Amino acid sequence: MKISKSAQTAARRIFRLCSPEGHLDEQRMRSVIAKIVADKPRDYRGILAGLSRLVRREEEGKRVVVESARFLDPATEQRVRDSLTNQYGQGLNFEFRTNPDLMGGMKIRVGDDVIDGSVAARIKRLETAFQ
Repeated sequence: MKISKSAQTAARRIFRLCSPEGHLDEQRMRSVIAKIVADKPRDYRGILAGLSRLVRREEEGKRVVVESARFLDPATEQRVRDSLTNQYGQGLNFEFRTNPDLMGGMKIRVGDDVIDGSVAARIKRLETAFQ
């Protein structure tokens, strides 16, 4: 669905109002959405679509995927959680996976950021350096 500029602007403004101190207030967002649905202002569907995209982008930015060659012990998992929380802030959703193709080390994705400290990535960098 194509969203008009005025609907995009309204959605961004509403999103900012529902995100005091940079954190999305879910309760406030729910009440605003209920109010929009009840009142049905001009281009309300576009505003709701724009809000949906902004909320989805916010949630994707808080998703953390940690891949390692083998299972991490709880102490290591906690160190990773603490380190990433210090760097990216509270409210992160962690998912720990194993990926034997990494050979060793970890690959961490936080939203769009990728931190690749795996042995496979180091070998690949060495390989490209010698070409």
